[in-house]
Amino acid sequence: MKHIIDLIKGFFKRAGSYVFMATFMAKSASFIAHIMVLKFIPAKELGVVIYTLSFISFLLPMAGLGIQQSLIRYGALLKTNKEKEALFIYSFKKGTIITIGLIITIILFSNLINFKFPNTSFYFNLLSFSILTQFLLALIKIYFRLFYKNKKFAFVEITYALLFLISTSILSYLYKETGYIIAIILSPLLVFFLFIKQLHINFKNKIILKITNYSFWKYGFFAGLANVSTLLLVEIDTILIGELLDATEVTLYRYTSLIPISLLFLPQILLTTDFVYLTKNIKNKQYINNYIKSYLFIFSIVSLLLLGIAYFWAPIILAFFGEEYIAYTNTFLTLVVGISGILILRGLFGNLLSAIGKAHLNFIISILAIGVNITSNYYFIPKYGILGAAITSTIIMWFTGLMTFILFFYYRNKP
Repeated sequence: MKHIIDLIKGFFKRAGSYVFMATFMAKSASFIAHIMVLKFIPAKELGVVIYTLSFISFLLPMAGLGIQQSLIRYGALLKTNKEKEALFIYSFKKGTIITIGLIITIILFSNLINFKFPNTSFYFNLLSFSILTQFLLALIKIYFRLFYKNKKFAFVEITYALLFLISTSILSYLYKETGYIIAIILSPLLVFFLFIKQLHINFKNKIILKITNYSFWKYGFFAGLANVSTLLLVEIDTILIGELLDATEVTLYRYTSLIPISLLFLPQILLTTDFVYLTKNIKNKQYINNYIKSYLFIFSIVSLLLLGIAYFWAPIILAFFGEEYIAYTNTFLTLVVGISGILILRGLFGNLLSAIGKAHLNFIISILAIGVNITSNYYFIPKYGILGAAITSTIIMWFTGLMTFILFFYYRNKP
C-alpha cells in the first residue's frame, strides 16, 4: 500500500492532476466533436474520410523520422536547460524538413493509387498536411514535459481540444467532410503559433550536442516505427473493414470502438506525467519495481470497474451515437476486454522498454502482431462483420501486452 501511495504522491507532485484534468477535458471535447461530425456528415461520406484518416494516423509517428521520440528520451537524460534547448532546436529544424519531404512523398504516391472509394486521393492530399501540424504540436508538448512544466503541457492539451471542438463543429456544419479535414489540419497549427512564443527559445543557441549521433536517430526511427505499428494495430481493422465491407460499416465500427479506444487515456495520463522521471531513474531497480507493482494493482482494479460498467451499461452508452448502434453491444464489450490488456500491460511495459533504450522491441512485437491481425481479420470480418474485427483486436492487445511484459524483464535483468 505504501508504494501505491508513493506513486500517487509522485503523480500529484509532478502536476499530474493538471495532466489528468487536461486529458479528461480533451477526451470529452474530442468525444463531443465526433458526435457533431456524425450529426453533420452522412455515414457513407464520413466513412471514406475515416478510412483515409486511418492511413494518415499511423504515419504520424514517423514525422521527422521519429525525432520527437528521441527528443523526449535523450532530452530527459541531459543535465542543463541550455542542452535541452539546443536539442529542441535541432529536432525542430531537422524534423520539419524531413516531415515536409514525407508529405510530398505521400501526395505523389496517393495520386498513383486507385482507391476503392471516390475522393480518397483528394482526402489523402489534404490530410497529409496534418502530419506536419501534429508534429509541431507534439514538439511544443514535449518541450514542456522536458522542463517539468506539466501545468503548461496541460494547458496546451485543453487549448487544442477546445479549438478542435469549435473548428470541427463549425466547419463540418458548413463544408461537411472537407470542413472536417480542414479542422483536423488547422487546429494543431493554431495551438503551435499560440504557444511557440511562450517557450522563450534562443534559436541562436550554437551548442553542438554529441548525443545527436547515429544512436539518437536510430532510437527515434525505431521508436517511431514502434508507434506506427502500434497505431496500425488499431487502424488496420478500419482499413480492412473498408476493403472487405463498405464505407458505412467503417463509420459504425469507428463509433462503436470510439469509447473503448478513448479509455487508453487513463494510463496515458500517468505515463505522460512520469515518463521523463522514469527514464531518469530507470537504473534504480527498487524504484522501478515498486512503480510496476503499484501500477499493476491500480489498473487491474480500473479494468475490472470498466468491464463491469460496460457489461451493464453498453446499450445505453451506444445509444448516444444512435439507436442503430445498440445492435453492436457485443462488439463494444469485446473491445473493452481487449483494451484491458493495454491498460494493465502494454501501456506500462511498452513505455518501460523505451525507457531502457529498447524501443525497437516494441516495433518487432507490433510487426508480428500486424501479421496475425491481417490474417485473422481476413477470416473473422467476412464471417462475423465488425464483431470479427473486435475479436481479432482483443486477442492482439493481450498478446502484445504479454510480450512487452516478458521482454522488459528479460532485458532489464540482462547484463
